[in-house]
Amino acid sequence: MAILGTLLKKGIMLRESLEQLYTSSLDLQKQELRNLLIHCQGTKFGKEHSFDKILRSFKKRNDNFYQVFKDQIPIFDYDKIYEEWWHLAQEGQKDVCWPGKIRYFALSSGTSGAPSKYIPLTREMVKSIRKTSVRQILTMSKYDLPASLFSKGILMLGGSTDLKRSGHYFEGDLSGITAAQIPFWFQHFYKPGKKIAKTKDWNDKLEEIIRSAPDWDIGIIVGVPAWLQILMEKVIEKYNLNNIHDIWPNLQIFVHGGVSFEPYKRGFEKLLARPLHYMETYLASEGFIAFQAYPNQKSMRLVLNNGIFYEFVPFTESNFDEEGKLRANATTFKIDEVEENKEYALLITTNSGAWRYMIGDVIKFTSVEENEIVITGRTKLFMSLCGEHLSLDNMNKAVELVEEEMKIDIREFTLLGDRSGSLFAHHWYIGTDDKIDREKLIDRIDYHLMDLNDDYKVERESALKELKLSVLPTNIFYKWMEEQGKVGSQNKFPRVLKKEKAQLWRNFLVEQNIQAN
Repeated sequence: MAILGTLLKKGIMLRESLEQLYTSSLDLQKQELRNLLIHCQGTKFGKEHSFDKILRSFKKRNDNFYQVFKDQIPIFDYDKIYEEWWHLAQEGQKDVCWPGKIRYFALSSGTSGAPSKYIPLTREMVKSIRKTSVRQILTMSKYDLPASLFSKGILMLGGSTDLKRSGHYFEGDLSGITAAQIPFWFQHFYKPGKKIAKTKDWNDKLEEIIRSAPDWDIGIIVGVPAWLQILMEKVIEKYNLNNIHDIWPNLQIFVHGGVSFEPYKRGFEKLLARPLHYMETYLASEGFIAFQAYPNQKSMRLVLNNGIFYEFVPFTESNFDEEGKLRANATTFKIDEVEENKEYALLITTNSGAWRYMIGDVIKFTSVEENEIVITGRTKLFMSLCGEHLSLDNMNKAVELVEEEMKIDIREFTLLGDRSGSLFAHHWYIGTDDKIDREKLIDRIDYHLMDLNDDYKVERESALKELKLSVLPTNIFYKWMEEQGKVGSQNKFPRVLKKEKAQLWRNFLVEQNIQAN
């Protein structure tokens, strides 16, 4: 790692990064798809969907390959691909969607309301994740960082590396699976270390990390904002510190992903003596999709040449119904057909055996030329009771603006749809431990949402009659997650709750003797 620090100062780049820099997006993606098809043409999936026919279409000079690809392979969501294909690999069959047997299945956090999903994880995908991780590390050459930082510890707060064996395969969080296979040269810097990383109980793991904290010289922290904030608060309390830099004076970088950091930022920075460099990643259970390539830039660069082929579905009413489900004959685009500042649901084909798989995320290109994207929401995590089309991005931004205006720390929030007589209502549940002016809070959230979203503004004057607000202690949100078996690691509190999940939340609040007001 010390050598890495020297390389960073020299601005070293990997071949893959140079290749993406100097090759057209379409050429990179066409090559990725061709490689995936060649590798899998002998699988059950490849034979069923005539991969040989698709591959022959690549010999033509036009874009016919993409049309043939779409004609031969349908779009899959998780339920469809699992029921038709992935369950066969889980049962131990080989050569299903990827050559050989699948030894690992990553459990997703299920933020869209579904139970945990079993996502196949191949050796090739693990290698791809490592390569992209190194590519992101090398972007640190653009930051004003001392070479000595890369001799410090890297605290990665993830799932247990003590994976559960289930017959023919092992299962666990992606973070636990990948941490269990970290390269030997990284092990000296990796914290909390192999022993603590194996701890299955999340609270026990936190206690072990807290006990070890004075012995470590941490320079980089990696994880989901909510859980890292809880950890730092506990360390500060345990050792009676003013801030986390009292114990980790060399802490300079926070690598985060999985959820928007902006609503957490104000509370997070109260725990610091000085600002950190923030680096965002788009590392899903299905693959390492994008990473922040430049300092102080809120977009991420899509990785085009590391085992994933992308398609983009315009996130419009003509392609998705009111529940966020894909309509038949939805329009899809490849990388050279997208436009800036339009929302797209993401389809991925990967070296883990996902084929035209709808990951559930909605993204927007901020720069088509540089393949820079931002995540704006989820296909099913939005609110539209009466045409207000409120996105996750809208909600996060409104909460961020209100925090700044009112000088408060909103640690968690969620939104439920409700009725107001014969019309509609939004019920906001806000998690904060600060004293607040409730009436001002909901008024300012409403104001900012109307400013951010014209459809919302129109409906507030007609069918969206009422906004309701319940202010709750932050620990109520984490207690509910614990009851759902979703505490720690990569788990996040859903920003929108619908149907069964909404009712579970309401029932939980009743059990806690908390009145929804």
